[in-house]
Amino acid sequence: MSGQLDAEGRAAQVEAAWGRVVAWLKQHAPTSYASLLPPAPETGIANADAALRQHLGFALPSELAALWRLCGGVEHQYIEANGEAGEVGSGAFLPGGILLGPADALRPRLPETGRSDRWGAAVVPWLTGDETGPESGHYVGADGVGYWSLPDNLACDKPGYPSIAAYLEAVHRTLTEGPADAMGPDVPGLVWGCLVWDDPDSPLLDDALEHLSRV
Repeated sequence: MSGQLDAEGRAAQVEAAWGRVVAWLKQHAPTSYASLLPPAPETGIANADAALRQHLGFALPSELAALWRLCGGVEHQYIEANGEAGEVGSGAFLPGGILLGPADALRPRLPETGRSDRWGAAVVPWLTGDETGPESGHYVGADGVGYWSLPDNLACDKPGYPSIAAYLEAVHRTLTEGPADAMGPDVPGLVWGCLVWDDPDSPLLDDALEHLSRV
C-alpha cells in the first residue's frame, strides 16, 4: 500500500508542476500552449509498460505515466513567419526540447532485434531536442532525470534532477523568478507566441532572432 501511495504522491507532484508550466504557457506563449496534445490513451501507456517489462525487465516510471495522462506529447503549430527553415518549433518549450509520447519514447529505448540492451540502466527517454533521431535527450528513472546521448556509444549522465516534478518546478521557477540561466546556458525567450530556449552567446536562431524577447 505504501508503494501505491508513493506513486500517487509522485503523480500528484507531476500534475501540480505540469499545471504551473501549462498555465504559464497559456498566458505568455499561446502558440506553444496550442502545441499540447491530449492525454495519451491508457492503452498506449499500458503497452509501453508491457514492452519495457517484456524486453528490459523493468516497469514504466510512474512519473512518466502520470505525465502522459496529462499530455501525450506535442504537435508543432504552423507559424507563417517561420518560413521554410522552421527555426522555431512551438512544441519545444522545455529546455530539454519536446515531450515524447509513449511510442516515440520507446523507439530509441528498446533494443533492436537480436541485440542486447546498450543502456545498462532502467531509464526511459522523455524529452529530446533532436527530433530527427532522437539520439540525445533527457531520461527518467528511479534516481531522477538526466541527459543521454547515443552517437556511437551510449552515455547516460548522472541525474541532474531528482524527478520529473523537480525538473518541471525548475522550469517554472526559471520562468517566474530566474535567474534565466538557472538550468544551463540556454535561457528562455518568446518569439511568435512560442517559448524557446537558446544560448545568447551562441544562438541557434537566425531569422527569428530579431523577433525574440527575453523572459
